[in-house]
Amino acid sequence: MVYLCETNRDYRKVLVFWKEKLVLLAVPKTGTTAIETALAPSADVAILNPPGLKHTTLHKYDRFVQPYFMSAGTDDLETAAVVRNPLDWLGSWYRYRSRPYLDGKPNSTRDVSFDQFVLEVLKDDKAPYARVGSQLRFLTGKDGSVGATHMFQFEDLSRYVSFLEKRLTRRIDLRRQNVSPEMELPLSPDVRNRLDTEWAAEFDLWRSASQASET
Repeated sequence: MVYLCETNRDYRKVLVFWKEKLVLLAVPKTGTTAIETALAPSADVAILNPPGLKHTTLHKYDRFVQPYFMSAGTDDLETAAVVRNPLDWLGSWYRYRSRPYLDGKPNSTRDVSFDQFVLEVLKDDKAPYARVGSQLRFLTGKDGSVGATHMFQFEDLSRYVSFLEKRLTRRIDLRRQNVSPEMELPLSPDVRNRLDTEWAAEFDLWRSASQASET
């Protein structure tokens, strides 16, 4: 079985499995496109469009999607999501936005160092190339709670796949998708220290996924 490490396609969907009472939330840049592609044909609901719904955050799910399902007679759907080491997650966004396709555009990182990119991400008023959101905000619910019902680390996608195979009672065969080119991304100690301090909650969320329940 081959697991997707990183895709260069900004393509995510929400998948709902009604009988299994499971909703897969797709956090951007967490390497789950191959999983979503493999499972979409068997999902009861696959939200592909509009973009505002296919990138459904936990808050949007709580506010808009869950009430719809509750009106259909279920209030016990669980959510699952993958999170990634925040530094690597930012590196993925940086590489993605360094593609030649974006040359000359405001969201291109081609002429921006990784230090500059990370410092810009930490600002309140960010340049277009640094507007990447955050995994913490993506997985903060309407009531302020943080995290999906089931959380998994990007660095151990095999654990997520095993959970899905058990929960959905099916084998998941994955095909390798397009992968972004490798790129050295040096980060100065001062910038790393700022990231560790100002994004402490992001790192805590990622670390918490290693102990999350799989049942």
